[in-house]
Amino acid sequence: MSLKPTDSELEILHYLWKEGPSTVRQVHEYLAATKEAGYTTTLKLMQIMHEKGLLHRSEEGRSHIYTAGVSEEETQQTLLDRFVETTFRGSAARLVMQALGNHKASQEELDEIRKLLNDIENNR
Repeated sequence: MSLKPTDSELEILHYLWKEGPSTVRQVHEYLAATKEAGYTTTLKLMQIMHEKGLLHRSEEGRSHIYTAGVSEEETQQTLLDRFVETTFRGSAARLVMQALGNHKASQEELDEIRKLLNDIENNR
């Protein structure tokens, strides 16, 4: 995925990743529960996302059913890659040091990080 979804687009993608295929009305009701969002704004945003390839659309009767056109993992990786590149000049180590320096990691989190580092080293 070469596109970076906007915050609003990411909200819609999060909903579709969790709930699966949905109509504009379903997505709109979800968004309207937490913020002021007009139905036509949601519709237009989803149409733009479809044009960008972020959503797929199929017709069922008179309704359009939308599904995510990108996976959650792929999107997270793209966003993380761009974040690391722009914020930490491409250094994953700087990102990790910053995150661990400002966050009290639990013993479970530290164990997971150690396991991940061991797995990375063993697969080289």
